[in-house]
Amino acid sequence: MKIIDSIVTQAAGIAAIRRDIHAHPELCFEEVRTAEVVAQKLTEWGIPIHQGMGKTGVVGIVKNGTSERAIGLRADMDALPMQEFNTFSHTSQHPGKMHSCGHDGHTAMLLAAAQHLAKHRNFDGTVYLIFQPAEEGGGGAREMIKDGLFEKYPMEAVFGMHNWPGSDVGKFAVSPGPVMASSNEFKITIRGKGGHAALPHTGLDPVPVACQMVQAFQTIISRNKKPIDAGVISVTMIHAGEATNVIPDSCELQGTVRTFTLDVLDMIERRMKQIAEHTCAAFDMVCEFQFDRNYPPTINAAKEAEFARKVMVSIVGESNVSVQEPTMGAEDFSYMLLAKPGCYSFIANGDGAHREMGHGGGPCMLHNPSYDFNDDLIPLGATYWVRLAEEWFKDGA
Repeated sequence: MKIIDSIVTQAAGIAAIRRDIHAHPELCFEEVRTAEVVAQKLTEWGIPIHQGMGKTGVVGIVKNGTSERAIGLRADMDALPMQEFNTFSHTSQHPGKMHSCGHDGHTAMLLAAAQHLAKHRNFDGTVYLIFQPAEEGGGGAREMIKDGLFEKYPMEAVFGMHNWPGSDVGKFAVSPGPVMASSNEFKITIRGKGGHAALPHTGLDPVPVACQMVQAFQTIISRNKKPIDAGVISVTMIHAGEATNVIPDSCELQGTVRTFTLDVLDMIERRMKQIAEHTCAAFDMVCEFQFDRNYPPTINAAKEAEFARKVMVSIVGESNVSVQEPTMGAEDFSYMLLAKPGCYSFIANGDGAHREMGHGGGPCMLHNPSYDFNDDLIPLGATYWVRLAEEWFKDGA
């Protein structure tokens, strides 16, 4: 691996910052302390900053030379509302809050890159360092864009990266096209007529209607969607009734829909609404259908994905850069990719062997209470960010 020596030298200090952030996790749009840590470090390194974009976001500006060209590098900062099982020294000090997705590490890798870029400035152009809030459900990327991110800081392309447990440290993955799914939620309330459970003919029971509806939704996946297209409908909650001898007045279904394309999403929403309404009508009932679109699919631009792959290969070699397997998880970096060309890649986080004594009993997987970011990634991830920026300006991508 061709890691930048000066980044390796500074890695321990950056790791200490990462662990401090891990110990003080903050949720969506609450990243006040984290943003202040980032802002203080960037200022210390002579990097002009803009605070408060997207409420708690921070943008650092590293400029060199006379070129008006610019590139954006993005890291997320927020934690998740869950209790940490780890008990090592940098475990969360805030009950019910935890960095179980590695956003503390993402922030650290971009800080390490910022430190090097500010000191060496081996490029002609501007690098925008985007420290984004509220990825975990808050749509922080969307809010930064609404606040004028791309108008105030025009850039040719924007790049993001996420750690990925399960693969050996030293590996990357990147591909063109869809790499993460859209995230959508639905809520369906079936309105029946309650009554005595021993006299079902005197009421309108919404429970069997709900059961038929759940089964019918899966035919959208198996019979309406092209087999080569990806799509998931998961009914994850069914709520009805309060007593065993009472037919309830209503039954509520909730769940999630994931797709890689908006065309498939449009079709699923339309068919779900038809099935819900017509199934209810067949049983002389009505329903209220609510479908909320959260994050759009994350779709990498072909040119930028290939550029990122070449940079990765130059650092770790061809054999350590794999095809990115799409996942049905969602990511709000998708909003940035709707506005700008770019790509979202994965950097391997290892299998959990890096965790210190006092880690929880669970696996070191994303959103697991025993997770911890692997600090060995900091020099590698920062090197990637630096080389990506330098090469972008060198050959025009």
